Amino acid sequence: MSDGNDDGSGDEFRESPDRAASGAPAAGWAVRDRFSANEIFERILASAAQEIGAPKQQLFFSGLAAGFAIVLTFLGHIVGMEMFPDNRFLSSILYPVGFIYIILGHYQLYTENTLPPVALALARLASIPLLLRVWGVVLIGNVVGAGLGAYLLVYGGVLSPEAIQTGTTFVSSGLDHEWWSIFNRALFAGWLVAGVVWLDHAARDTISRLFIIYISFYLIAAADLYHVITAASEAFYFLLTTDAGVFIVFSQYWLPILLGNTIGGVFLLTLVNYAQTEQSRYPGIRELTIRELLFSWRGGTDPLPSEETDDTTTNTEY
Repeated sequence: MSDGNDDGSGDEFRESPDRAASGAPAAGWAVRDRFSANEIFERILASAAQEIGAPKQQLFFSGLAAGFAIVLTFLGHIVGMEMFPDNRFLSSILYPVGFIYIILGHYQLYTENTLPPVALALARLASIPLLLRVWGVVLIGNVVGAGLGAYLLVYGGVLSPEAIQTGTTFVSSGLDHEWWSIFNRALFAGWLVAGVVWLDHAARDTISRLFIIYISFYLIAAADLYHVITAASEAFYFLLTTDAGVFIVFSQYWLPILLGNTIGGVFLLTLVNYAQTEQSRYPGIRELTIRELLFSWRGGTDPLPSEETDDTTTNTEY
């Protein structure tokens, strides 16, 4: 039994019934069904450590599935706009559908990865090259999947002629905004998505997660914010149904959304939430050296050598 002076580190955590197998908290310290900021951060580190070293093929196809599923959000938004063209509050009702499918299905979405892998790098448990590898592979998978979904919408006979025209209005109205206006709207959307990831790790049941996902992504559409993978689907759709130039759509519409989402997720939420924690690590994982952090492909969940053995295992290298 604990004497009350346990500092919350080492093997005691892993052996506790309040810890998952990774060492991350399974229950809150003060109130069992609520986690502190430190405990949420540890849970994020634990889940990120499981995923960051995944094979590129696995990351790509998970990202592809997420990008393809985003067409459900695009389709839902088209249907909402058709039914309530002058009421953004009601036209946004079906927008979160694709994100519910993606997040509860544990597919890889680029904007979700602006929090967990970055937190892992901040904690020096995964290298920056490994972080960029995850970002690049997942983003490519998402964009390819979004393009396939847009192609099916255009040529699959899914939409009426009126709905097809409605689907082009998202990019055309976006191009009416200034570059910095699109960027700033995407900044807030990136903040929201990273917030969903944080709250997802704070939640303890599917109903709570479903509510968090729905409300947060509904706000993106209702407030006319921009999400980069939804925007990729919209951009492909726009290019397939109009004679717009690829460079204009990319540079004036999709690029500021990509940058805004990334910066919003990393700086407005991840760094702020990291700063409020005690920088504690879930137990038994070796921190990378500065050289390893900047130049290696290291990261994972291999434990530190125990005092009882001469094992010299360190983090997995990918």
